[in-house]
Amino acid sequence: MEDYSIITGKTKTFSVVDYVLFGLTLFISAAIGLVYAIIDRRKLSSKEYLFGGRQMSVIPVALSLLVTFLSAVTLLGTPAEMYTFNTMYWYLCLSFVFAIVLSVVLFVPFFYKLGITSVFQYLEMRFNKTVRTWAVILFMFPTIVYVSFVLYAPSLAFNAVTGLDLWGSVAAIGAIATFYTTLGGMKAVVWTDSFQAVVIIAGLLAVLIQGSINMGGFGNAWEIAANRSRINFHDFDPDPTTRHSFWTIVFGGGFVWLGLYGVSQAQIQRALSCSSPRKAQLSMLINLPGLILIVSLCCMIGIVMFAFYADCFPLRFNNLIFSTDQMLPLFVMDILSQFHGLPGVFMSCIFSGSLSTLSSTLNALGAVIPYDLIQPMCCKKLSDRSMTILSKVTVFIMGGVMIAGAYGVAQLGSVLQATYAVTSVLDGPVFGIFILAMFFPWANSWGAIVGSVTSLAIMLWICIGAFVKRAFNIIPSRMSVSGCNWNITTTAMTTLATTMSTVNTTEAVNAPPMVTPRDPLYSLYTLSYLNYAATSVAIVVVVGLIVSFITGRTDPKSLDPRLICPLFDCLFPCLPEMILRPLRFGVNHEGKYDVDATPGVNDKASKIPEMITTSYAADQKQENGDANFPVKHGVDNMAYTEIDTISVRL
Repeated sequence: MEDYSIITGKTKTFSVVDYVLFGLTLFISAAIGLVYAIIDRRKLSSKEYLFGGRQMSVIPVALSLLVTFLSAVTLLGTPAEMYTFNTMYWYLCLSFVFAIVLSVVLFVPFFYKLGITSVFQYLEMRFNKTVRTWAVILFMFPTIVYVSFVLYAPSLAFNAVTGLDLWGSVAAIGAIATFYTTLGGMKAVVWTDSFQAVVIIAGLLAVLIQGSINMGGFGNAWEIAANRSRINFHDFDPDPTTRHSFWTIVFGGGFVWLGLYGVSQAQIQRALSCSSPRKAQLSMLINLPGLILIVSLCCMIGIVMFAFYADCFPLRFNNLIFSTDQMLPLFVMDILSQFHGLPGVFMSCIFSGSLSTLSSTLNALGAVIPYDLIQPMCCKKLSDRSMTILSKVTVFIMGGVMIAGAYGVAQLGSVLQATYAVTSVLDGPVFGIFILAMFFPWANSWGAIVGSVTSLAIMLWICIGAFVKRAFNIIPSRMSVSGCNWNITTTAMTTLATTMSTVNTTEAVNAPPMVTPRDPLYSLYTLSYLNYAATSVAIVVVVGLIVSFITGRTDPKSLDPRLICPLFDCLFPCLPEMILRPLRFGVNHEGKYDVDATPGVNDKASKIPEMITTSYAADQKQENGDANFPVKHGVDNMAYTEIDTISVRL
């Protein structure tokens, strides 16, 4: 490492050009929102504001889907994971395939066919208003926690490379996302996401290319990492407590991402902004290679970063950085600071990841809170225009709440693991309710509520127990400081090298106290954080079905067939009817499951309110230029004035 004199132990900072390029990225994002606010100033309707008129193009929607949950948490946390541990996390790309293929086949056509705008409305149709309200409340808490992480992570990075105030950055990025989402709605969100996706890929490529050049090629960096035991793809341990094995990452992580792409309001809302279910499915499929590309770039950057600092672990020493999540910004400044402007492009990449997630989430909350909570409870007679204004006010207020939430998540450690753990514990019960509702026709409302409450209680117990007991099943990875070119005394370096011979990771610096084998619950607390979501869903389903049968199961024949997803028809459509019929468990699905079926059409057994059909037809008439067709505001255009009288209650 002697050739790399730039490792001086001193933090480099932005140049004027870096600040200009970084500021330009933020300005363009805000300007897009302002432009669409001006263009659509006469279209103050929920359909325009929340769904872009349901006429969004495939490619922009695909790019928006791509960056909605690939936030700064992923961009900062993945390279740090490669540096601190090994390459097992790269298997996450397989979990994307698992999650998106199932979302395309099962969830997108299911929700599109219903003609709804809020996924939680389906729960009232399937169960009752209580389940719907409970699920909305469960959805809000992990959403706020997640976006608080998303706000905190890039600000932490920005503080590391510029020295600017951490919490000033949090407030600034939160305010910008809130500004353009409040003004421009779905169109602003989708088009800023598209712009930010390009910035993210450009920033990651700049870091990877220059880092590889500095290391004499990516192959040389790979060899250094392999010699230090950082290249590992062969952990197939089926033990669910293994932090990162093939099974925990692909299937455990797959459930996390299936929940995000399958039933998350933010993602489904984007899919429903397309003009047809086929276009919605296509946009999600196009998003898949983009996901794999960005995560792979992050993993490759992590390998190059490890090779660069293989003999100089900078964390917590010489006051360089104080968290593994600051390592990538430090690395960027070390390799790119001589190229004025490129560090600014990189920081634009990190902040773009956060802006896209924040805006998409705020847009989703702008639909859920007014239409699933406020209107059904106290404002049933508000006009569509008034509800659109209420959505904008909600977005503005929730932006402030998320800024405040960033102060709390700053205490939870490494953003990657903490984000997955906290959101999985809180999101899992909601995902479990949808799984129970869609695929188990015997389930009733009691089963949904008791199952989700039980799941939430058990998973909170496991998560809090793991945090308190420090029961993290982490394999140590040795670090070295023998090659650091820092201006410190020989004695200090010798002492530091001796200390670092036993230091492994950030967690190892503060080694947890030993837990005696007599603790009967310790093994439960060591459950891999990636398995939290799958465990939570399993608890909801098992407990929910038991409670449903005890309290009086639902008769599958009494259900509207559109409220149950025909799992085997979707996954194995080529099977003969004599095999598929018993696998529908008594639900009266006539013929094959038609992905392109128009909501409310040709369904003789429908118990879903006619207002869905009427509203859909009205929208079609309006889009075809028939201004005289009377519009009945219904579920499709978010005016839920009659929802109390038409819910299917079991």
